[in-house]
Amino acid sequence: MQNSKLDKDKFKKEFIARCIRFTVDIVKLCRELRKDSLFWSICDQIIRSSASIGANVVEAKSASSKLEYKKFFEIALKSSNETTYWLLVVKFVNGNDNLKSEIIRLYNEAIEISKIIGSSVLTLKGKKNFTF
Repeated sequence: MQNSKLDKDKFKKEFIARCIRFTVDIVKLCRELRKDSLFWSICDQIIRSSASIGANVVEAKSASSKLEYKKFFEIALKSSNETTYWLLVVKFVNGNDNLKSEIIRLYNEAIEISKIIGSSVLTLKGKKNFTF
């Protein structure tokens, strides 16, 4: 039982670090995309939505109830889904071949993050056995 708790705590810390790296990578991508004024407003939005993912996961730690905890994860999931949407838009509009592989990598990472958070939300709703 103790080992399971340590594994869960390790996963939580690694996931938060993963969310931070993801946001940092989005900011770096946008630094390049903003060289084209077409992407200015999209970059503002995608930075906000990607940062919201990790911020809500971290903020959930100080929730005062299970309901509030679940709400933070639902917001993080919505932000992750929004980020995925914006990355798709960028993928289809981007004309810079040098950025294509990074956009695809970040899109795939957003999908994975959404799956992890979605699984946690289902657990918190009592529809699955694993919790974050």
